[in-house]
Amino acid sequence: QVQLVESGGGSVQAGGTLRLSCLVSGSIFRVNTMGWYRQAPGKQRELVAMQNSEDITNYADSVKGRFTVSRDNSRNTVDLQMNSLNVEDTAVYYCTVRDPSNAYWGQGTQVTVSS
Repeated sequence: QVQLVESGGGSVQAGGTLRLSCLVSGSIFRVNTMGWYRQAPGKQRELVAMQNSEDITNYADSVKGRFTVSRDNSRNTVDLQMNSLNVEDTAVYYCTVRDPSNAYWGQGTQVTVSS
């Protein structure tokens, strides 16, 4: 059974930083992509950043230059470093891992940015 557990969310003032971490456990046949989505109140879940098996990362325009995805295969983690946070980054952040057949999701972690 595949499980994704996020950590590192919290509250921060605008301009601050947070680092989210996602621990992946269980057996996944072949990871195609892994990364992060977010969902703000009243909005649809949206892409933040996804990294493929060739370490090519697709970032949302709104986070380019501020957020960085990194993966540590030895620890089975995928992290999201978030710098220069602004109020619009407030959302629940979800870790996701995809293989050829399935998309796995974590339970989400809240990030709140205040002005």
